[in-house]
Amino acid sequence: MSSSKDHVTAVSAPGKVLLAGGYLVLDREYTGLVFGLSARINVVAQEIHTSEGVHLTEIVVESPQFLEAQWRYGYHLAAEDGGIKVTQLQIGSRIVANPFVETTLNYALTYIARVGKHKPTHSVKSARLTILADNDYYSQPAEAGAGATTAVRFARFPTTLGGAHKTGLGSSAALVTALSAALLSHYLPTLLFDLGSAEGKQVLHNLAQAAHCAAQGKVGSGFDVAAAVYGSSLYRRFSPGILAALPEAGAPGFATQLERVVHGDGDARWDTEVAKDAVSLPAGVAVRMCDVDCGSQTVGMVKQVLAWRAREPAAAKQLWDELQQRNEALARVLRDGRTNDLAAALQAVRELVRAMGATSGVPIEPASQTELLDALTAEVPGVYGGVVPGAGGFDAIALLVKDDVDTLAKIEEFVEAWSKSKGSQVSLLGVKGEMEGVRKETLGAYKGWVR
Repeated sequence: MSSSKDHVTAVSAPGKVLLAGGYLVLDREYTGLVFGLSARINVVAQEIHTSEGVHLTEIVVESPQFLEAQWRYGYHLAAEDGGIKVTQLQIGSRIVANPFVETTLNYALTYIARVGKHKPTHSVKSARLTILADNDYYSQPAEAGAGATTAVRFARFPTTLGGAHKTGLGSSAALVTALSAALLSHYLPTLLFDLGSAEGKQVLHNLAQAAHCAAQGKVGSGFDVAAAVYGSSLYRRFSPGILAALPEAGAPGFATQLERVVHGDGDARWDTEVAKDAVSLPAGVAVRMCDVDCGSQTVGMVKQVLAWRAREPAAAKQLWDELQQRNEALARVLRDGRTNDLAAALQAVRELVRAMGATSGVPIEPASQTELLDALTAEVPGVYGGVVPGAGGFDAIALLVKDDVDTLAKIEEFVEAWSKSKGSQVSLLGVKGEMEGVRKETLGAYKGWVR
């Protein structure tokens, strides 16, 4: 652990679950009911100390829970207002790219240099960034046994990052958000960026949305980044055109245009709607997640659903309008604390999600997930119901349950028996729904992980 005199910044951002509004949230006519999760991506930023007179221009990023998870980057000021561009340096015999880390560094460092009035590259000092993910972002190996996810907060995984099985909690959006927040907080004075202020969160949201879209190669709905910044909310997406004029990182004019986008100037004015007061959980009710250790290729599923919508626009609009009404009804049931109506509201949403899957030919709620959800709802007291969240498929399912020890024990007992009888690996994750978004952290939580 670094000494107290060192400049060290720790930040975390939550994962997400899109409880209602999968696919619909891609269109500004509709909204998504999104919950932040207690599973967080944590980033600790600290200076790299060098001998007197030695100037490094290097950013070291490491994820010590995984094998071979260190990335080193040099950086330079690109010509013609191209901003700060990072270049990955070779470690050992090969280079393993990490587009989410690399893109975030390009975007965040460019913005920092721009608003901080940094001219020479070496005025942005070298830094070490340590990424630590709460265990529920990844499926535990079968040999780890029950309870592996809760034994320690940050497990060591016997695999590379690319070989880990994700549970679908939004790790890339939480990573880009936490990494951006750590960099902004580390390099900029509070006068220029304050993570605790509404203005600071707006800057972070806009920067992280732009970086995340660039890293994944498309302009997504952005609900996952919004959840990472703001936590639980009713979300309406931004117009994709906001990012249309943004050049590639390092290209002429990138720095000026990025600053305009982040500050929402002119035609880059953001129209995202994040309604935190529209979302809440009844007292004694929790959102819990069950991992089915498969994961889904979300991009392919989205393309197929959108192709169906283009082929059959009238039928798709009718279904989506009705589904939007049912999603809003579920949000009202939760907000009003009407637990007796929860089961029916969840079933009404699932009914139309399955209809959308059947007509589009996409397994949004696959038969095995239907069987699991129905059995949990019918056989486990305290389970109000659940959904296959987001784009669906085989990512972790979301349950609304009584928030007590007895219900938790019954669910764990059920999924253990289910896994044995079905020859599958279903496990209750430790993660719960929570309202809070990005936040600063104290260093004590990372003892033993940060040099």
